[in-house]
Amino acid sequence: MTARRAILNNQGQDISMIDQLLEFAQNHPLLVGAFVVVLLAWLAFESRRSATGGVSSGEATSLINREDAMVLDIREIKEFKAGHIAGAVNVPAAKLDNNMQRLDKHKDKPIIVVDKMGQHSGGVVTKLQKAGYSGARRLKGGHSQWVADGLPVVTR
Repeated sequence: MTARRAILNNQGQDISMIDQLLEFAQNHPLLVGAFVVVLLAWLAFESRRSATGGVSSGEATSLINREDAMVLDIREIKEFKAGHIAGAVNVPAAKLDNNMQRLDKHKDKPIIVVDKMGQHSGGVVTKLQKAGYSGARRLKGGHSQWVADGLPVVTR
């Protein structure tokens, strides 16, 4: 025999979990509305971020070796000097607008944008794509994922 734990309302009637959720939503419309807005904003952000053409570390390695992809590291100089992907060009994200000419010779090649953890590179990829760099992609997980995958970094 299985024991069933009943949930009772204030009149002593058995109510289901769905009934509880509906009652909560009726009693707290602002809280539920705020939750829905935050959920939709998060989903929109995630779908936009994934639409920026992220590549894994393995895919990035293939692009670098087979298609002569450029690696654009947008971390600050101090982080870049502590360790970066071999051959990467460092242009901190805040200084990108003033340094776009450094990227002109790579306009027809794949460009892999690397940040610390893959969270800020999507905006840079979007900016590059709007400027005509159609091969711009972000490294999923950023430099941290590259290191976690055991791939080499250089220091200088």
